[in-house]
Amino acid sequence: MVHVSAAPVLALRGVSKRFGAVQALTDVEMEVRSGEVVALVGDNGAGKSTLVKTVAGVHPVDGGVIEWDGAPVSITRPHDARALGIATVYQDLALCDNIDVVGNLYLGREIRRHGILDEIEMERRARVLLDTLAIRIPSVRIPVASLSGGQRQTVAIARSLLGEPRLVILDEPTAALGVEQTAQVLDLVERLRDRGHAVLLISHSMADVKAVADRVAVLRLGRNNGVFDVRSTSQEDIISAITGATDNAVTRRAARDAEGR
Repeated sequence: MVHVSAAPVLALRGVSKRFGAVQALTDVEMEVRSGEVVALVGDNGAGKSTLVKTVAGVHPVDGGVIEWDGAPVSITRPHDARALGIATVYQDLALCDNIDVVGNLYLGREIRRHGILDEIEMERRARVLLDTLAIRIPSVRIPVASLSGGQRQTVAIARSLLGEPRLVILDEPTAALGVEQTAQVLDLVERLRDRGHAVLLISHSMADVKAVADRVAVLRLGRNNGVFDVRSTSQEDIISAITGATDNAVTRRAARDAEGR
């Protein structure tokens, strides 16, 4: 197990985001450290996707500060996030079904030798990467369409590691997967943590959260509603924070404001 550093790799300080009349995020605080899995949970409409996209550079924040290694940074486009060392794997995976595993891993990052694609080197590196992550697939030369859902997810995660990111964001990586495929993905999440990556895991599954997360950050109505240590917090307490049974004062005020509009 990698020792979790005291200083966060990523920190959100009072981050807010508005879309027209809709206040999607309000004064959100969050920290993620190296060698740690932080689960981001909340009901539909809680602001999880918006928060992820602000960190990934899809939606620049309207207020507050994003810190990287303790220093304020500007993330206004996906390139900014990638340059810092942030990799995001969205639910749709963005894989090309008709291309083999090697082609998907190096899509847009092709290795060339004398101006020609170096298929041999890309295949060699692909095998090394998958072996390092203990990812088991029938062949690196079969179309991605032939893989199971869990295998496809692990390939997408492996592709995100080619840029040597320090923070990996996983958006609902086990959605619609069976038990065995979910176990494959969760094993990989644990290996990412053991390799020293900071991991931000968005999930609706409390079982997955309890299985791999170190801490859980709850969003409700676009605001923080608690950060919990997984080992010392019951699943019921986390669910109560998600549903609003145990609102904090800030969230109660937001709910009253919403009812008054």
